Amino acid sequence: MIITIGGPAGSGTTTAAKVLSEKLDIPFLSTGFIFRDMAKEYGMTPIEFSKFAENNTDIDKEIDKRQADIAYESGNIIVEGRLSAHFIEADLKVWLTAPLDIRAERVHDREFKSIEQAAREIKIREDSEASRFKEIHGIDIYDYDIYDVVLNTDSFSPESISKIILNILKVI
Repeated sequence: MIITIGGPAGSGTTTAAKVLSEKLDIPFLSTGFIFRDMAKEYGMTPIEFSKFAENNTDIDKEIDKRQADIAYESGNIIVEGRLSAHFIEADLKVWLTAPLDIRAERVHDREFKSIEQAAREIKIREDSEASRFKEIHGIDIYDYDIYDVVLNTDSFSPESISKIILNILKVI
């Protein structure tokens, strides 16, 4: 079984993937892990590599390829990443979201930034990613048609989110 979980910063994708991974006893892969591994391969810090990737579309394409290769080799995995559902044929494709103020508060809590700064950075990142994803892949990140489930995580704990997804898996 392959599950993809995507969503914007602060929506709870990594936490949900971790909890679901434990409940299903299958591994989870974050595209962030792939990104950091590639930075090491290039002998760069993640920040240096991020700057490098801004002007090198091959980096994004390689991340997309690696996540799909790993998912298909595993066969049983949860893949967490903004575009994972676009590059992996999954049994279940989930998009998590939450209002910007809630996501900014979550980022504030984990990165020790002001809520205002977190909100600004989230917005800048989302605008940049939306433009980049459209340009590189022709993907409109705000088009949710490919997802089986779109869930607003504002009202749910990570445990509740995993229960919702587990209940959906019983139906499919």
